[in-house]
Amino acid sequence: MDRLSELAKKIDIELNDHQLEQFQRYYELLVEWNKVMNLTAITEKEDVIIKHFADSLLLAKYKKLDESLSVIDVGTGAGFPGIPLKIAFPGLKVTLMDSLNKRVKFLNEVIRTLEMDDIEAIHSRAEDGGRNAQYREKYDLAVSRAVANLSSLSEFCMPFVKTGGYFIPYKASGLDEEIHAGKKAIRILGGQVENIFHTTIPDTDMERCFVFVKKMAATPEEYPRKAGTATKKPLGMKEK
Repeated sequence: MDRLSELAKKIDIELNDHQLEQFQRYYELLVEWNKVMNLTAITEKEDVIIKHFADSLLLAKYKKLDESLSVIDVGTGAGFPGIPLKIAFPGLKVTLMDSLNKRVKFLNEVIRTLEMDDIEAIHSRAEDGGRNAQYREKYDLAVSRAVANLSSLSEFCMPFVKTGGYFIPYKASGLDEEIHAGKKAIRILGGQVENIFHTTIPDTDMERCFVFVKKMAATPEEYPRKAGTATKKPLGMKEK
């Protein structure tokens, strides 16, 4: 994990020995469980360190992740970016949400093995979770590396964010058209795009874009719509 330590320093994160051990154990669990279920196509250690761990931590370049923050990772999959952020910033209160129960079992095993507190894994579709009073508008920050257009992803994630909080998706480059289409959806959901940051993972040419969406007002009660609607009919986008 020396490689991860080097990359983290370039994001101004100092990882101690205990944290590096947690990342090592997380990697081992990921590879072990991936043999029997589809968690990730990326399993080579160097690739996992760069494309999963370091990528997840990149947010810290632009957002102060202090101990008072409650964070939900929507569509977390194998735990990215939520678990790396929790390891690096152990004071965060983290909820990992995923629609596949097998992945949630994996996440719970990681939480147990790494002996982490103030972190939970929830089995739920985003649309159902966003309507659940236990989670709706309860978080300072919603993050997601899920693959979806910004309009759909905003409908999945914005309902979880408190007024004054942020939704920050991890996006690829070449966002101009997606941003233009997504801004209308974001306004309908009670937010506005405050900033967009373009960066690369240290020591690579792999680009990452963070869209800072500030929650200005409560999300209207009719959102999120029923499961599948946000993907089939993205909010604010003209139907073909």
